[in-house]
Amino acid sequence: MRALVAALALACGAGGVQAAVQQVQLVCDAVYMPTRSSWSRVVDIGYDQKRVRTVSIDGVPVYTFAIAETVIMTALDNERIQIDTATQTWTSDFRGQANAQGRCERR
Repeated sequence: MRALVAALALACGAGGVQAAVQQVQLVCDAVYMPTRSSWSRVVDIGYDQKRVRTVSIDGVPVYTFAIAETVIMTALDNERIQIDTATQTWTSDFRGQANAQGRCERR
């Protein structure tokens, strides 16, 4: 968990003293296969010094999420999503029917 908060703080450019809740927005350009269509996905992550508080994708708050080191794992509309905050990458899967990979940039 500390690795994720540290990666988010680095992405946000936060210094020594932090406010109660920080917000990071990532814009991820994901390429969906097999159609090769490109979608821009907006991920908002709210966190404090101890943990990630909120995650929303394209303005829709996710119901639940799990964290493994620097990776946020969640699902939205049958799409299983993994966002690596350290490498700033997006990976997702539509239950084996399609998948996506892409890079993210902090906005």
